[in-house]
Amino acid sequence: MADQHHFSGPVTVFHERALPERATPAGYSAIIDAYGLRVPLPRTLSATGEHHRIRNEAGWRILTPRHAPSPDLEGHLTFALKYEGLDLAVLKRLFAAAPPAEIEAIVRAKPTGSYSRRIWFLYEWLIGRLDLPDAEKGSYEPVVDPEQQSATPGENSPRHRVRNNLPGTPEFCPLVFRTKALEEFAAMGLVHRAREVVANVPRDILARTAAFLLLKDSRASYAIEGERPPQDRIQRWGRAIGEAGKKAIGLDELLRLQTIVIGDARFVKLGLREEGGFVGEHDRETRLPIPDHISARPDDLRSLINGMAAFDRGGALNLDAVIAAAILAFGFVYVHPFVDGNGRIHRYLIHHVLAQRGFNPAGVVFPVSAAILARIDEYRTALEDYSGRLLPVIDWESTADGNVKVLNDTADFYRFFDATPHAEFLYACVKQTIEDDLPRETEFLERYDRFRARIEAMVDMPDRTIDLLFRFLHQNAGRLSKRAREGEFAQMADGEVAAAEAAYAASFVEDNRQ
Repeated sequence: MADQHHFSGPVTVFHERALPERATPAGYSAIIDAYGLRVPLPRTLSATGEHHRIRNEAGWRILTPRHAPSPDLEGHLTFALKYEGLDLAVLKRLFAAAPPAEIEAIVRAKPTGSYSRRIWFLYEWLIGRLDLPDAEKGSYEPVVDPEQQSATPGENSPRHRVRNNLPGTPEFCPLVFRTKALEEFAAMGLVHRAREVVANVPRDILARTAAFLLLKDSRASYAIEGERPPQDRIQRWGRAIGEAGKKAIGLDELLRLQTIVIGDARFVKLGLREEGGFVGEHDRETRLPIPDHISARPDDLRSLINGMAAFDRGGALNLDAVIAAAILAFGFVYVHPFVDGNGRIHRYLIHHVLAQRGFNPAGVVFPVSAAILARIDEYRTALEDYSGRLLPVIDWESTADGNVKVLNDTADFYRFFDATPHAEFLYACVKQTIEDDLPRETEFLERYDRFRARIEAMVDMPDRTIDLLFRFLHQNAGRLSKRAREGEFAQMADGEVAAAEAAYAASFVEDNRQ
């Protein structure tokens, strides 16, 4: 069947995105344009230029004239799979728009071709069965090129003679590109570094370190949301994080976590949203929504959560642990299935995957939320990387109560997205917790124990009073202030004060100089 769609010639602007030079859209950019697809644009678009050198700039990869595909659907699909990897959202919208006969013609023309068989599999995986007989020849090719994107070992599909190594299901399958940053993180052996850090730490200090880091993470997770809940709720959430990885993720488990997060549910409706949702502000005068991100439609929530649950039981177990955690956690936060509690559960899911995979040492929770809080601008940038490309393709209207109502079908945009920047960000946070937070806290407790032993050898003082003495000294650069000497520690003699200051210096200042 002849291709009825027109593929563009050379351009300087594509969908309001300027090219660094005059070039011809290729692969996904050409397909999006020719078929009029409303999809979030890929982070990097491809084109073929007029010069014999490859140029990467301003969100474009300009290849040479010899890379130019034939100006038809087969040519551009083959180009996309070869040079751009899989963009499942674009592919699904293309397959929904293209007559099945167009895809069948591609397969019939090259029944043993590796790209045609991958295209065939992807069509049937995303849309439904084509009128084609089973493949009889051809070596089993991976659906996801593992040199381009993270993939699972996979299983063979005899009908297409391909290996389905997609990490998810048609209900939820974000993908992550292999990048230099991710390769470097993976090569660091962070799992072994974490175990080395705690290997020589006394058991009692490790237990106290773990307890502190757990509380620190719980407190930071609320702080990211701009909340200051009572201490008992922070501790309850901390206990929940400590149990992460022990229960499979599904709707019932997410509802249980939401109940713990919210605490007082008198003014919050628990359970899945029954109306639209967005992250952003309201216009001060009109009270109309000004969204930074629009959540998935209520009708799509159960399917999306089912997809996340399947990923948690399947693909997440066969990917790099940090990459799997990024896919699940950021996928959840983009869906935003609840009225409240989404952000904290999103960060819980990071702990869940890392603990499930044994990434962190037994009994130790990495304070990932604390690392995120310290990198809050990078965190927002990672979130906005996709939200900014998602918003232009969502049709919505405001409701009478200042909410949003989505008018078009957007489910695929939450099922399939490029989670690469999220994985890079999360790896940076995990590296920080292992190389900085964990050793810093164990070292602090060892120093504090030396300080406490020196004070106990000098004067009989309860633990809480020693702790208060430490905090006064710590806040005043190792000196006990006049107010403290005349107040809480008025009974200490001058010689004892001098000895306490010397004990602090010996434990926290002199050791640092060694």
